Parts: sequence; C-alpha cells; structure tokens
Amino acid sequence: MISAPSHAASSFVTRLPPIAPAEFSGTSGSGALLPAAPGPPQEVSDGWPGRRLLGLMLALALTAGLVLAAFLQAGHRDPYSRATLALKGDDVSGGKLFRLNCAGCHGLAAQGLVGPNLHGVDHRKNDRQLIQQVISGRTPPMPRFQPDPQAMADLLAFLHHLA
Repeated sequence: MISAPSHAASSFVTRLPPIAPAEFSGTSGSGALLPAAPGPPQEVSDGWPGRRLLGLMLALALTAGLVLAAFLQAGHRDPYSRATLALKGDDVSGGKLFRLNCAGCHGLAAQGLVGPNLHGVDHRKNDRQLIQQVISGRTPPMPRFQPDPQAMADLLAFLHHLA
C-alpha cells in the first residue's frame, strides 16, 4: 500500500504554477521558446533569405579588391619597372632588341608564331604588365628576360610602334 507523503517531506518541494500555452510561443524551426508579447503570437524571422548570399558576395568582392590592389601596388614598388618607365625608349633600338630576342617566337613582323601576335598588345596590357610579362616569363614557353631598364624602355617603345 502506498502512503501519502508526510508533511515534512513535502515542505522541501516547491510547487510551480502550471504554464499556460499562451504565455510562450516557439519560433518555427529554432526550437527556442520566447516570451510572447500580449496579443497574437509573433513569428521570429532571420530576415531576407538572400541576406547570407549577399554577405558572402560582398566578402568575396572585398577580398578580390584587396588582392587586385596588392597586385597593382607591387608594380609601383618594383624598382626595375619604375626605372624603366622613367626612361624614354627608342623604337628603332627596341626593334633590334626584338629581332634578336623575340622574333623567333613572335615572328619578324611580330605577327605571332609560337608566341602571340603583338600588334596592338599595348591596347591589351599596360606598360607595367608588359614589363612583368617579359621579365617573369609567366606564360610558357615564354622565357624570362630582364634587359637593362633602357633596353626594356626601347622594347616598350617598339611595342607601342606596332599598334
């Protein structure tokens, strides 16, 4: 037989009033309970569904901008490029340099063979980019060249003359 709890045992138990369903409302999908404001239950929303995508796109654009700025600044700090761009080039001397070092791949008339056609290259790349292309050899089979700054300025003048 089960006996009722004694008065001494029940004094340690605190009785809480029952919670009415209208006092709390759950947010859909979150599992969280929030105190309900007086009136009809309110749905708590994360906002516009594309908000995260927009934030991600903005972060990617910012990162791309910073990388581009660092790349452009690297050209401004490059002493070889600065020295070359400070000089006035001679297209005749640049043409001789081109025929000795570049014509084997780009053709005697710079029409392109193994390497691309260079007519109008100064419309596709700026002078700093042209200098970096020549000295880095980034696009195989282009070898690396680093003529003295005056010779590079002459080569740039020749490439501008091709336009």
